[in-house]
Amino acid sequence: MKVNPHEFFMAEALREARRAADNGDVPVGCVVVMDGEVIARGHNQVELLKDPTAHAEMIAITSACERLGSKWLIDATVYVTIEPCSMCSGALVLARVKNLVYGAADPKTGACGSVFNIIHNKQLNHRVNVIRGVLEEQCAFTVSAFFKKRRVAKRT
Repeated sequence: MKVNPHEFFMAEALREARRAADNGDVPVGCVVVMDGEVIARGHNQVELLKDPTAHAEMIAITSACERLGSKWLIDATVYVTIEPCSMCSGALVLARVKNLVYGAADPKTGACGSVFNIIHNKQLNHRVNVIRGVLEEQCAFTVSAFFKKRRVAKRT
């Protein structure tokens, strides 16, 4: 049986999301892929680092750029479990990422069509191709289970 590459790489992003949850951070994970290979990984580290910019996408983009020795990720595909926020969407545009694949939409802060659409803004110099809903149920469940557990813990 042939494995769908989008599902394979999203499963890798979900592994990163679990690492974030293990550290008490919102479980969002990200991998950057070029030529069928993961070149960078990231997971939310906002709580761990006490840094509001330590989102999974920002960490993965920085790591990929360092690995390539370039500020641009022109041929990269970024896989992230949850629709990127405005900060991360802006970084995807600035890095000139070719493709974004995300799992679940974020109706509160999503900036790839849910609340804003930064990655397709015609006023910017680059637009990112988007594929939505890959392993959507697993990605959404990972986040909702985390917040459910957190709410239960606050009550006790």
